[in-house]
Amino acid sequence: MKELSLLFIGFGVVGRGLAELLLEKAEVLRSRFDLNFKVVGICDLKWGSIANDEGIDLAKALSLVESGRSFDSYDLPARRGLSALEAIRETQSNVVVEVTWTNLENGEPGLTHIREALRLGKHVATTNKGPIALAYRELSKLAESRGVKLKFEGTVLSGTPTFNLTLNCLAALKVNRVRGILNGTTNFILTEMERGVSYHDALKKAQKLGYAEADPTLDVDGWDAAAKACILANVLMDGDVKPRDVERRGIRDMSLSDVLGAVNRGLRVKLLAEVWREGGEVKVRVSPKLIPQSDILAGVSGVLNAITFETDVLGEVTVIGAGAGRRPTGYALLNDLISIGSAL
Repeated sequence: MKELSLLFIGFGVVGRGLAELLLEKAEVLRSRFDLNFKVVGICDLKWGSIANDEGIDLAKALSLVESGRSFDSYDLPARRGLSALEAIRETQSNVVVEVTWTNLENGEPGLTHIREALRLGKHVATTNKGPIALAYRELSKLAESRGVKLKFEGTVLSGTPTFNLTLNCLAALKVNRVRGILNGTTNFILTEMERGVSYHDALKKAQKLGYAEADPTLDVDGWDAAAKACILANVLMDGDVKPRDVERRGIRDMSLSDVLGAVNRGLRVKLLAEVWREGGEVKVRVSPKLIPQSDILAGVSGVLNAITFETDVLGEVTVIGAGAGRRPTGYALLNDLISIGSAL
C-alpha cells in the first residue's frame, strides 16, 4: 500500500476541511486507491506546531483546534515549536499541504514554503492562489526538475473540477478562450441587487453570512478573480500574466439602477473573468459585463461560480459549482492527494 506522509502548513478552515475528509474517507482511500496516509506534522501561526514522524493523532489535533485550544494541549509524543520551514526540512514528510493565507503582492510566505518543499523533492498540494498566480512557471519547472507533483486544484473554483477536467478529460483539446464567474462574493452581491437590495446592504449581508471579509477589497475590486484568471491563463494557455497585469474593474461602483436596468432589458450584470489570445499574447480581463439571460453564465446566481471553456473540438464546455467553502476546498486538496498518490 502506498503511504502519504503529510505535513500541514496552515491549519485554518481549509486545512481542517481536508483533515475532516481524510478521517472520513480513510477507508475509501485504502480500498479504492490503495492509499494510506499519516500526518507527521502540523504548523499554524495561531495553533502552534506539532511533529512526529511516526504520525500524530489527526482526530485529536482537529478536536483541540475546533474547541479553541492550541497544540500546547496535545498530550501525545511530538516535537513542538518548529517553524514552517524547519518542519518542511526536518520532518519525514513526502507531501506538503500548503494552506496559508493568500498574498497577491509577493506570494509570501506560501511561495517560500512551496519552493523549499519542491527543492527538497516533496510533493505539494496547495489552495494558496498567490504563489500559483505569481510564480507558476518557476514552480512547475522546479517540480518537474525534482520529479515531484505540484497540485493546485483548489486555487480556482474550490472543489469544482477545473484543472482535473481540463488537463485530464479535455487534455487533447485546445482552449481558445475562457469566460467565468470566479468570485462567489461578488456574484452574491449582484444577485441580491437584482432583488432590489442596494450594493451597500448586499455587501453587509454577504459579510454577515461570512461570504465577504470585513475588508472586502480583494473581492469587490476584482483582485481575487484576477488572480484566478491569471492561474487559468498561465496553466491552460501557457501565458505569463501576473495579477497586476490584468485589466481589472470590480463592482464597487455598480448602482442598483445599473443592475435593475439590465434585468429590465433582458440582460444581467456579472463580474466576468476573460482569458483569450490576441496577436500571440495571452490577455486577461476582469470587469462587470452585460450578458443576455440566455447565456449559461447569466443563470449562475448566489455564491456559485462557473467557467466556460471555448475549445477547438467540443465548442463550449461549462462547469458550475461551489467556488469556496471548508469541505469543497478540502475536497480539492483530497483530490490532489489522490493524484499525488497515483504517482508514488
